Amino acid sequence: MARIPFVAANWKMFKTRAEARAFTDAFKKSWTNDGRVKAAICPSYTAIATVAEEIKGTGIHLGAQNIHWEAQGAFTGECSIGQLKEAGCDHAIVGHSERRKIFKETDADINKKVKACLKEGIVPIFCVGETLEEREGGKTQSVIMGQLAAGLADVSSSDAVKVVVAYEPVWAIGTGKTASPEQAQEVHAFIRAWLAEAFGTEVSEKMIIQYGGSVKPDNTEAIMKGKDVDGALIGGAALDPAGFAAIAAAAAKAKS
Repeated sequence: MARIPFVAANWKMFKTRAEARAFTDAFKKSWTNDGRVKAAICPSYTAIATVAEEIKGTGIHLGAQNIHWEAQGAFTGECSIGQLKEAGCDHAIVGHSERRKIFKETDADINKKVKACLKEGIVPIFCVGETLEEREGGKTQSVIMGQLAAGLADVSSSDAVKVVVAYEPVWAIGTGKTASPEQAQEVHAFIRAWLAEAFGTEVSEKMIIQYGGSVKPDNTEAIMKGKDVDGALIGGAALDPAGFAAIAAAAAKAKS
């Protein structure tokens, strides 16, 4: 069974509720839920309910940009999975490089978030990726292997198949630099081989591996031609509904 490409818009700390509504209104006009591509929007917390209302019945998925692993408690500024599920989320970004770097999230934190998502029926979009220094030092594979092993520790094969892995080279996020299609495929192939060793080939062949890092409408198709590149986690280009729609169309075309 072929993997359906999956594109997800990570809005980061952008868009008011009014802007979110305008985006979804525009995107829905371009969106055809024909099963050729899966799409998700990951807004800021304040816009989640607005987007949930706007996309109801469209087949567009809703994701959170972060979650806490505890069900409730004294964690000022955090949101639990239960709260986000109630608001309509069925996906959550976990371990984004900005969370790792700016907010000092550790591999152990990320592992708890992955397992909490799986326990509560939320699809984790689990991010891994190397810095420019690590790539230039020939450490890409060792860094990613370490992140995969730690982030997916104690996850069963039956749960692992539900995880979306997002390869985001840190040096390509928001910089305008993009991994070449060959570079992206090389790392994605490495990730799938690691997943096969950890969880079995049958599981790894079903798992979605997204690419993220300055993805744009004009480079999506080339990147997605890689046989192990199953989608994209998009930042800046996904703030524009036409851009996100064009990326979704390019993903579908690349895999058709």
